[in-house]
Amino acid sequence: MPENLKKAVVLLSGGLDSTTTLAIAKKERFSILALSFDYGQRHAFEIEAARRIAASHGVVKHVIAKIDLREFGGSALTSALEVPKNRSIDEMPHEIPVTYVPARNTIFLSFALAWAEVEGCNDIFIGVNALDYSGYPDCRPEYIEAFQTMANLATKAGVENRQRLTIHTPLIMLSKAQIIKRGLDLGVDYSLQALAMTPLRPVKRAAHAMLANSDSEVFPKTI
Repeated sequence: MPENLKKAVVLLSGGLDSTTTLAIAKKERFSILALSFDYGQRHAFEIEAARRIAASHGVVKHVIAKIDLREFGGSALTSALEVPKNRSIDEMPHEIPVTYVPARNTIFLSFALAWAEVEGCNDIFIGVNALDYSGYPDCRPEYIEAFQTMANLATKAGVENRQRLTIHTPLIMLSKAQIIKRGLDLGVDYSLQALAMTPLRPVKRAAHAMLANSDSEVFPKTI
């Protein structure tokens, strides 16, 4: 690893948002420690996509942590609940869908915090988005701010003033059109990644088509 690059832990699911986030962290001259999770999710293709993306971007290290959230269930992604499709625009802002995995980002960020402490790095990147109509409570700016405050109280490195953690959320207030444009501007090959819950969809073509129609009100809901 070049001596002049700071290290950052980047949460990498294999999806569009985390792929773009990784590219942004790399553009900002961080040396990337990519962290993915095999948590018993229904769509194992995400893990393979994460491997492809990590290799393509030349990350320093890619860890796939295994935890089994199927033990708890409570989500369509970790149980036999049906994944909702074609929700209407009116439904999206008013209810949290069954694809919400209880406390998932808290769990993921806790793993990232632990690895960051071990590696002596002060930066974590996560591709959460508050404008994607999911309604997930752990994607809100106030949640990220609260977790960052907690994180800096929770570790030996923090207490000893050897670490001051920053959680970077570069996509949090961007539309899907803006996210894809940012990624394409950075040279992201979206054909490597996993489009949410549609493993056979040609991702790169879809990304370009969605960008071309980014003025449409339907655009943010299409992936």
